[in-house]
Amino acid sequence: MSTPKTPSAEQGSHSNYRRSLGTIALTATGLGSIIGSGWLFGAERAAAIAGPAAILAWVIGAAVALTIALTYSELGSMFPKAGGMVRYGQYSHGSLAGYLAAWANWIAIVSVIPGEATASVQYMSSWDFGWAQGLYDGKELTGSGVVCASVLLVFYFFLNWFAITLFAKTNTAITVFKVVVPVLTAGALIMAHFDTGNVTDHGGFAPNGWSAVFTAVALSGIVWAFNGFQSPLNMAAEARNPGKSLPKAVILSIVIALVIYIALQVAFLGGVPTADLTKAGGWEGLGYNSPLADLSLAWGLNWLAMLLYADAFISPSGTGMIYAATTSRMIHGVQENGHLPGIFGKVDKKTGVPRPALVLNLVIAFLFLAVFRGWGSLAEIVSIATVISYITGPVAVMSLRRLSPDLKRPVNLRAMPVIAPVAMVFGSLVLYWGRWPLTGKVILIMAAGLPVWAWYELRKPWAELKPHLKAGAWMVAYLLVMAAVSYCGGTEFGGRGFIPQGVDLVVVVVLALAFYYWGVRSSWRNPSLLVAEAEARAAAERDKAIDGGDEGRDPAEKVGANA
Repeated sequence: MSTPKTPSAEQGSHSNYRRSLGTIALTATGLGSIIGSGWLFGAERAAAIAGPAAILAWVIGAAVALTIALTYSELGSMFPKAGGMVRYGQYSHGSLAGYLAAWANWIAIVSVIPGEATASVQYMSSWDFGWAQGLYDGKELTGSGVVCASVLLVFYFFLNWFAITLFAKTNTAITVFKVVVPVLTAGALIMAHFDTGNVTDHGGFAPNGWSAVFTAVALSGIVWAFNGFQSPLNMAAEARNPGKSLPKAVILSIVIALVIYIALQVAFLGGVPTADLTKAGGWEGLGYNSPLADLSLAWGLNWLAMLLYADAFISPSGTGMIYAATTSRMIHGVQENGHLPGIFGKVDKKTGVPRPALVLNLVIAFLFLAVFRGWGSLAEIVSIATVISYITGPVAVMSLRRLSPDLKRPVNLRAMPVIAPVAMVFGSLVLYWGRWPLTGKVILIMAAGLPVWAWYELRKPWAELKPHLKAGAWMVAYLLVMAAVSYCGGTEFGGRGFIPQGVDLVVVVVLALAFYYWGVRSSWRNPSLLVAEAEARAAAERDKAIDGGDEGRDPAEKVGANA
């Protein structure tokens, strides 16, 4: 029977991590996760769904991500541990809700890794070579394309195999390049050609209606992109000063990325040749294999196209490398929650890398690549799974304020009682905007992970298991009810139309608030939380002892002692 680790056991595994990441490195991790393949394809895909109103979709997506990120920043600063995002639901509600949240989060993150490799190969297919053009058939990767993407997966794997310091140095350098190239691309395209008629013609600013703007938030890769804010939180065990650096890194990465994505969206909207729009019958008919590179060639920016072809490897590879790192920490967290074999909690003492978890994620990435061979199909799955994983943050943060009011909170926002329910509403709306039947399919994927939970939990005595089931019932009910609402909802979101347009959004908001308050009230002081509290008290005592020992020393001696 698997149970959460005792403080001494868990601290032992975490002592092998290296606390070497500062605010800049963590911001680079978040920004590097957000600016991956999304910037290469997101502008075109968002425009195809929402037309020029895609600009608003990016703003809405950033607002959703920032609101939810604020709840997770408090949690991350309270529990600066590897794979933090898969732990918080376990602390507040026990094994069932914790496992469902962890499963959704892991599915959302691990599937990004093959998605980044797919994006690189898809851009490669625009090269003027026969073998390259045979990598992608216009909808998905061919057999040779899958082989090339597999090579990239192995490359991401080995960049993470050796040491966290190698990861930090490589990632910071790649992130600088990943920021410079999108900014340069947006500026060059706007200066080369900007047709304001594209914004007003071809159906107007919102050719598919305002519901399409909301759908674009969920399905065009916007949620996929901004989901990168999780990466600093999952690397919390390696942060030098998590209380200060984590919230700064999360907020900075979202805000900087939003500015870059809006610039790219504006450049794409004005840069598409009018002839291409007319021939395609509007925005939704566009079908570029390499959107920004194709526009660069159309306006004679050959140098930019070559730079984009190079960056099509660097940007997704940088993000794939980050997600290979963060998902391995998530697997470590799931193992310490008691739902994976002990080998996946092992961290190499010499390098500070959880190598068995890296291997498991590589295998799963190969499986995703074999099944989902197109960037678009992977982006949809990732986006909806991500939103499902989001809902535990707002509930957990307020639950823990109720259960552990005296626990140290380096990040403690006074407005959190308002932010948390708003974040729950935002997450629920994005889930609904994802459209039926996709929402139902992803919720079914969530159910597919329950046998693993059952293997570890159903062998426990009923008296021990019952409170976990009772506390997690709200989340199971939430997923079932949201699937039903998606099915019965407005036709503009893929539903059967049983719930009238406009009323459906009100229903989602009311249900989100109802489940939020149910979730907060059903939290309980479960064994995982007691262990986390004991660890927090032990860490506070260690810090107090170090501070006490520092009294009377000169500054140079204090630095040496703290190092």
